[in-house]
Amino acid sequence: MAAKDSSETTAVEAPSLDSATPKHNFFVRLYTGTGAFEVVGRRKLWFAVSGLMVAVCLASMLLRGFTLGIDFEGGTKVSVPASTETGTISVQQVENVFTETLDKAPEAVVLVGSGGSATVQIRSEHLTNEETEELRTALFDAFKPLNADGVPSRLAISDSAVSETWGGQITQKALIALVVFIVLATIYITVRYERYMSIAAMATLVFDIIVTAGVYSIVGFEVTPAMVIGLLTILGFSLYDTVIVFDKVEENTHGFEHTTRRTFAEQANLAVNQTFMRSINTSVISVLPIVALMVIAVWLLGVGTLMDLALVQLVGVIVGTYSSIFFATPLLVTMRERTELVRNHTRRVMNRRKGIEAKSADTGTDGDTEDKPETETVAAASVASSTPAPDKPAPGARPVRPTSSRTGRPSGKRNTRRR
Repeated sequence: MAAKDSSETTAVEAPSLDSATPKHNFFVRLYTGTGAFEVVGRRKLWFAVSGLMVAVCLASMLLRGFTLGIDFEGGTKVSVPASTETGTISVQQVENVFTETLDKAPEAVVLVGSGGSATVQIRSEHLTNEETEELRTALFDAFKPLNADGVPSRLAISDSAVSETWGGQITQKALIALVVFIVLATIYITVRYERYMSIAAMATLVFDIIVTAGVYSIVGFEVTPAMVIGLLTILGFSLYDTVIVFDKVEENTHGFEHTTRRTFAEQANLAVNQTFMRSINTSVISVLPIVALMVIAVWLLGVGTLMDLALVQLVGVIVGTYSSIFFATPLLVTMRERTELVRNHTRRVMNRRKGIEAKSADTGTDGDTEDKPETETVAAASVASSTPAPDKPAPGARPVRPTSSRTGRPSGKRNTRRR
């Protein structure tokens, strides 16, 4: 009885692979870059979003135009300290004094900075010397602004004038700088990448220019020389971010035509997933000093130039990050899928998958040894090696010489060599 009990075996249920597989959350998939986020596969959605952005920005630039700064348009700018003997003056009070004194409205009156360093800046069309002196006198009589020593002084009110000719020269130089940057970027991209990547990268650069400029037109931000400098900076950042993604795409798709595991689009989508965190981290690291620059410019120093520089960089970093992920690579895949090489390769991959599905339906297995775990593959190899093939002799059997079908004798030739 004991022998019988000892000979019995207990069946142990194998653990389920699904239950043993860890469930990764959003951030784990984001960091590991396993291709879980479908970017290229939904490129029609991203093209629609990008097209809508470009259409709105172009419409705003054509219909509304830009708020050009004094350096581009010309005119007169007068700055009044906001701190006076009677307290802090408001923008509306300064605008009322300007209108009553010169019998015309200013183009813009804004408060720059905060606290004791705050100033009210008045921008108007070009004023004569007599009009400027009359305005300064009226502002001092109305508010008694304080200088750096806390004493009311007429010298605390400053003014500057820019002629229209100077503004035209600044505009021309800014456009020349933008064209030179685009030409140099085009040369670099053309030398560095193949044709379709070059086209996609330059289209992304144009997209960034249009959207960034469109945001300035829609919101009404003032276009200044500092804004142009910042625009050139963020275009370089956008190009850098696009190059990072394209480098990974180039690495993943190298020799893709020799394998049928993934299509070109799937390899490109995997590359985008693998560079997600790199793009996000780069953008976050870039945004932090920009935000710090804006805080210093607005609340501490009250410097409008720093504000203009930081503002365009903030808009550009956001737009550049979006375009490098959701516009550049989907556009590249769309163009490459029109080539015969990619079309044929995609057809081969799809046919292979259909064959695997058909085999899986017939045999009840997955039919794909490439996707099986290593333990299952090793076990299958062990079973195959322990079972002899039907057309081979059993282990230890005496070899038999093959016979001729005509004579029934061995077909091998005798060794007739003399000793």
